[in-house]
Amino acid sequence: MGEVEFLRHALATLAYRAEKALREAPPGFVDLRLGERARTPAELAAHLGDLMEWAESLAAGRWDWKPASAGSYEGDVARFFASLGRLDATLAAGGALGHSPQVIFQGPVADALTHVGQLALLRGLAGAPVRPESYARARIEPGRVGRDQSVERREFDGDASAPR
Repeated sequence: MGEVEFLRHALATLAYRAEKALREAPPGFVDLRLGERARTPAELAAHLGDLMEWAESLAAGRWDWKPASAGSYEGDVARFFASLGRLDATLAAGGALGHSPQVIFQGPVADALTHVGQLALLRGLAGAPVRPESYARARIEPGRVGRDQSVERREFDGDASAPR
């Protein structure tokens, strides 16, 4: 697998995990703030969109960082998935990239994965935890970077990391 194909797989993985953490937000979740300087889920959703728009600019050879928000949680979730889709389409087109796949991954994509983990943690604290899943067995498909993710899940009850 080449570098661009691996990056596309990483984007599909990000989409799969993000969709789980972002869907069906429970009441009060989007405004949950754990500390004075901690981001709310709504702010994290906006930041995810910022990161993917930055990744798009890197792919185009620019270094544009422009924090923005669509003004609502659902708007920012849609913005995130739309920019993720545009980035994947750029990679799939096969043209030359303005920055390497490694730079695109290590900056915005890795940061987005961190924030998806934060959202999953916040879901648990809000009383609506993301169900555990064997992500290594998940149906991740390059190019599938929207909210329409596989319904074939390998979820389970409990904590697979707990001692047995």
